[in-house]
Amino acid sequence: MRHLPSLAAAFCLLMAVLGPAAEADDFFKGKTITILIGAGVGGGYDTNTRLFARFFGRHVPGQPTIVPQNMPGAGGLTLANTLYNVSPKDGTALGVFAASIALDPVFGNIAANYDTKKFQWIGSLERDTPSCGVWKGAGQNIKTLDDLVAAKRTVLFGSTGPSATTSQHALLLKNYLGAPVKVIYGYQGTNDVKLAMERDELQATCGMLESTVRGAFLKEFESGDLKIFVQFGPDHAVPFFGDATRLYDRMKRPEDRQTLDVIFRQAELARPLAAPPGVPADRIAMLRQAMIETLSDPELVADAARVRVEFHPVSGEETQRIFASYYDIPKPMIQRALDMINKE
Repeated sequence: MRHLPSLAAAFCLLMAVLGPAAEADDFFKGKTITILIGAGVGGGYDTNTRLFARFFGRHVPGQPTIVPQNMPGAGGLTLANTLYNVSPKDGTALGVFAASIALDPVFGNIAANYDTKKFQWIGSLERDTPSCGVWKGAGQNIKTLDDLVAAKRTVLFGSTGPSATTSQHALLLKNYLGAPVKVIYGYQGTNDVKLAMERDELQATCGMLESTVRGAFLKEFESGDLKIFVQFGPDHAVPFFGDATRLYDRMKRPEDRQTLDVIFRQAELARPLAAPPGVPADRIAMLRQAMIETLSDPELVADAARVRVEFHPVSGEETQRIFASYYDIPKPMIQRALDMINKE
């Protein structure tokens, strides 16, 4: 009996150590996690995020219900502002939106009411390469980047808003190469842009990640209706894009590379997944681990393969580091990048 006090003390010590972890593991049990998607229904962001969401809950401790919810608007800016300023800060609200939107504060967008570094990045679902495509030759038999630059008539590109890559990359073709490009705003996402091209309202689109073309645009790509004519990978060409010109091979001056990197390296974080500031660190750690486990889940991998999608995740720590690094870029270089992607 004289051992009872020491046993009780040991038990209390064990509970002091395990208690917080057990409480954290139980937090999501019976809860619902909403994943907001900063794009309309049917495009690459929507399709791939919903595929991820189907399996995510089984890997989060407590196996919560996962509900994907579209929140298009200003290319994802509406979602980013909402997630940062309005959504609950307990781990039950997450958001997927473009890296270009995440970095709007760095590029001086006063409508971006958030600090990129203070988002708690769960990771990025994909590391990808963007491109631009033309629809049925834009009525001018455009098949290549050179064809676009030499086009006699203005080519209409569709976009959600000025902060989206669908706008920025198209305007770069105009401002850096002199292509006759005009961007039309107000579309809800890449699927909305596709429908507008089919109606002959638009003739081209940018923001075409490889995963988007392999998924939401595969039929149009394989039929030849959508021709990818330029790709923006900083380090290599994407074989899937065929003979599409790699912009980095057309640099006017060697020093342009740094500016192009400011614009295109962010696209490597193809579909970043964020939590708002203030979520407890133990829950962020669980969500980060769950994201990595989900994207290696054999059932998800098999389902993704059936629609020709491959996930190449980036860890939460690496995503956080990449976004923070943009705050160290000299302002003149940021301004030069802005001049390439903002002037209409």
